[in-house]
Amino acid sequence: MPLTDRDRAILDFERTWWSEPGPKGAAIQARIGLSPGRYYQLLGELIGSAEAAAYDPLVVRRLRNQQRNRRRARIEGGRTAQPPGR
Repeated sequence: MPLTDRDRAILDFERTWWSEPGPKGAAIQARIGLSPGRYYQLLGELIGSAEAAAYDPLVVRRLRNQQRNRRRARIEGGRTAQPPGR
């Protein structure tokens, strides 16, 4: 399924959100018109699509890595990696 204008707006926002003034949640509402909860729900679905990866591979790869790291931390109970030999 091709990306919608909203899908592209979400990916574009993720590429540059730190340049927005104020908190991210306020910028999401002002620029995209979604609540932060709905935005993150849509973003989570979006980064799993091949169309999103084709549209902005760097942003999608970064977000997938963050998602994988958060999932790993939850599974491991927040344990930090120990240096080899310990």
